[in-house]
Amino acid sequence: MSSTPAPAVSLRAGPREWFGLLVLLLPVTLMTADLGVLWLATPYVTADLLPTSSQLLWTTDIYGFLTCGFLVVMGTLGDRIGRRRLLIFGSVGVIGASLLAAYSTSPEMLITARALLGIAGAAVLPSTLSLIIHMFTDARQRATAIATWVTALSVGIAIGPVIGGVLLEVWWWGSVFLMGVPVMLVPLLAAPFLLPEYKDPKAGRIDLASVVLFLAAILPLVYAVKKFAEHGLSLGNVVALLLGVLFTVLFVRRQNSLETPLLDMRLFRNRVFTGALLTLLFGMMALNGVEYLVPQYLLVAGELSPLAAGVWLLPGAVGLILGSQLTPVFAKRIRPAYVITAGLVITLAGFWLTGIAGSDKDGIAPAALGLAVIMFGIAPISVLGTSIATGAAPPEKAGSAAATGQTAYDLGLALGIAVTGSVAVAVYRGEVSDNAPAGIPAEAAAAAQDTVGGATDAAASLPADVGAQLVTVARDAFTSGFQATAWVSAGLAVLTGIIVLTLLRKIPVIGAPAEAPAEAPVEPPVTAASAEAPSGAGAAPEPPAGAGGATGGARAESVTSAARS
Repeated sequence: MSSTPAPAVSLRAGPREWFGLLVLLLPVTLMTADLGVLWLATPYVTADLLPTSSQLLWTTDIYGFLTCGFLVVMGTLGDRIGRRRLLIFGSVGVIGASLLAAYSTSPEMLITARALLGIAGAAVLPSTLSLIIHMFTDARQRATAIATWVTALSVGIAIGPVIGGVLLEVWWWGSVFLMGVPVMLVPLLAAPFLLPEYKDPKAGRIDLASVVLFLAAILPLVYAVKKFAEHGLSLGNVVALLLGVLFTVLFVRRQNSLETPLLDMRLFRNRVFTGALLTLLFGMMALNGVEYLVPQYLLVAGELSPLAAGVWLLPGAVGLILGSQLTPVFAKRIRPAYVITAGLVITLAGFWLTGIAGSDKDGIAPAALGLAVIMFGIAPISVLGTSIATGAAPPEKAGSAAATGQTAYDLGLALGIAVTGSVAVAVYRGEVSDNAPAGIPAEAAAAAQDTVGGATDAAASLPADVGAQLVTVARDAFTSGFQATAWVSAGLAVLTGIIVLTLLRKIPVIGAPAEAPAEAPVEPPVTAASAEAPSGAGAAPEPPAGAGGATGGARAESVTSAARS
């Protein structure tokens, strides 16, 4: 197949391209479905592998951290070896890592498998979207294809908990990882026949030192935040924080010295670009801090079966889909900053609902409804955030800006789990320590302070009345931690709104002429590898009316011209 850039002339896609799109939607749906099933499986993983609370957090968030670290890297690699080939390699990686996760026998093994899944996922997601952009050169067909891609993300969120609930009802927790194997076999086998190959002959080289420095900067910083929330200030936390700052400085210096950097730091001179990244970062932190705990709350406090919990999570997915479809309609009439801010105000009602959910079954409806409201209100950030970041950069920098926006989006999701998850752990441990029944063995007390699963196991070895009291204390403590994350996330939403109104309020409505000259362009050439790694969420302003709410005039190009004003 051709390895040169797509021709300038727009050619309408035929049956092969549309069948190829169906192949690409499967891994996209799996990536988001996997998150939902993992959250439901967490109590079962805890009971079987007996991880510490810290290991449990790493099991959840290491996927996001490594996806962030390798996203731009995989874009560069795809430019060099070909996007279809990278998709095939990523599919093999997902299959292997899924098998490893399903049959893990220790927390360390599961964490390793999740890390490999994150790296493989970083290869799959950018490949699917960049192949869609290459396959559909007609603007309206491309808009429809990208809208379908975005919808697949929401469908995965919707069906993941339901499928996971069914699997957990009839099989063991590892089965939730096995569902990725047959799904990824489809692109692995069909890609050579239905998908074109594309690689950029002018792609820049991969700077491995930048990759190492980026990971060395991010992971110690996150570790310091997690440990500070769990245990307070300590020498280890300070050392990790200083190491993170040191490697951040080294990373920035190296990027400024490279002709084709992994991340062009000069883009941050643009006020709108920086504001869009901060909006994505803090907005996704606000969302994911609650989103990942709601499934566990339904299982622990609501005492629901996995299948019932999955059904109660469906309104959240509906809220996200509805908000995503309405956002481009409103953004054509109202400035994007005000659309995003209005959504954030709506999320506060959702955070309030989750914050008042009690420690019994009466809290099920408020928690599920609260999540639906939060997902609806946060949708404008998912839809507009990366497009605003991309539009703030000059055309020759659009690819690098898009990849950076996606990284901020994913990093926000991961940090949301790390920060608010750590708050939940700290609250849980404090309440269990203060309220545990007097006289229980030290070993049982330590197990109960670690996780709810540990408290349940410890209760089985105690007298019935004492054990029941310990389980009640653990359930109440978990609920208190869950409520605390809602208030922390609400604070993050308020902070995000302030950032939006301060830095993004001058962006005109989608499709409006620019009101001011573009900011000074960034002169150094962009890494060609970044050029085909836009965010799925950022592409959402493109869909035409037939795609479920967005109009043909609300394409991403309109956001591009607007955001540079």
